[in-house]
Amino acid sequence: MQNNAFYSNNTLNLRGELLHLDTPKVMGILNITPDSFYEGSRVSGEKEILSQAAQMIEEGADLLDLGGYSSRPGASAISESEECNRVLPAIRLLKDHFPKTPLSIDTFRSTIARQAVDQGASLINDISGGEQDPQMFETVAELGVPYILMHMRGTPQTMTTLTQYDNLVKDVADYFHKKIYLLRQLGVRDLILDPGFGFAKTAEQNFELLQRLRYFSIFGLPLLAGLSRKAMIWKTLNTDPAGALNGTTTLNTIALANGASILRVHDVREAVECIALSQKIKQQPIPVS
Repeated sequence: MQNNAFYSNNTLNLRGELLHLDTPKVMGILNITPDSFYEGSRVSGEKEILSQAAQMIEEGADLLDLGGYSSRPGASAISESEECNRVLPAIRLLKDHFPKTPLSIDTFRSTIARQAVDQGASLINDISGGEQDPQMFETVAELGVPYILMHMRGTPQTMTTLTQYDNLVKDVADYFHKKIYLLRQLGVRDLILDPGFGFAKTAEQNFELLQRLRYFSIFGLPLLAGLSRKAMIWKTLNTDPAGALNGTTTLNTIALANGASILRVHDVREAVECIALSQKIKQQPIPVS
């Protein structure tokens, strides 16, 4: 009997529209928060949200990822109602003005995910991999939307103390293996894996994950790289998030070379150019000696 718990997919069904990942895609970040780690990503009010979204779409974003709960290390927790009040009006606003652009909801709460999909979101991006809400997997299965499964330990408030691994890459792979099996048993088809750069990992561990990113292709699922302006970049370069764009482009290029299918970024134009040049290299014939 064939085991269908693990099988490859290179397309995402976004409410009836297929997104093909043969060419890597760009996911633009919209933080409807006052305290996300990169100040340039924070938007509030209809004018700011629409302006930022319009710029990202014009620069080539394939998707937009909306979050109302900051997941930076040590971020303050907020109530479910506060998160709801931040993201749901933004989803409605964006669907009214940019109906063809798929929206992802960045949340670990199943109730927020459900309401966001009801308002027009097409994907669920869960930093906790279902750990923070036991109803999340069943909710994803019921809604029938793609799910971004990220690796993290603890919460944004505790994750910096949870960086001890027996074998980093194997431990992350084991985590994915268990979660994928559970999701497949529930009937979830479209999955994206995110190794969780910066989440319960030291800078050295982040670079190890990036170096070995292709290892996770054993699952036959698209890989998302969320490296944009993170501390592993700006601390290494002795700068700050505002000065981490060049480093982001460098690491995004490495991620693409190592199998990433989606780049989650603050700076869309640079990511689009990075993909275009990386694809050009792939298309060059290998000389026969």
